[in-house]
Amino acid sequence: MEGLISTHYSQHRDELLAYASSRLGDTEEAKDLVQNTYLRLLTTDKMITEQTLPALAFAICRNLVNDYFRRRAFRYEYEHFLKGSGDGTVSIESVFNAADIIERMEHGLARIPENCRDIYRMHILGGMRVSEISAQTGEKYKTVENRLGLARRQLRLYLRAVV
Repeated sequence: MEGLISTHYSQHRDELLAYASSRLGDTEEAKDLVQNTYLRLLTTDKMITEQTLPALAFAICRNLVNDYFRRRAFRYEYEHFLKGSGDGTVSIESVFNAADIIERMEHGLARIPENCRDIYRMHILGGMRVSEISAQTGEKYKTVENRLGLARRQLRLYLRAVV
């Protein structure tokens, strides 16, 4: 399977790079995204054949592009969270910056049990799926899912209280 993926990489990397670059408008970010596409292909447990590989590679790349825009929109929303002034002016007090948000999240995470905190960080910061976290930690899928849900709820409650 690795030989099949490496052959596909050498023959079709530029096609995926052109696709990602056209969507992102940033060649360097697109290169990282294409590399992540092939890393996911190498680490997947799905059956890959010569016929399914092109569609799977494109689907993973497309999903990574969508994830990129989701993260960017989320970051933009919180970096430029404005309190309604009504007159169109922006005061310096009304803009949250990323450092403030991260600091508040870290305070909230400190209040969460350690096992939930570690799972939350793997999911959010590491970009891991529940199944990947389950495999890495050796815990059952449902246990990881429940701990992640608990961490999310507790962090949301904390952030609502401090914002």
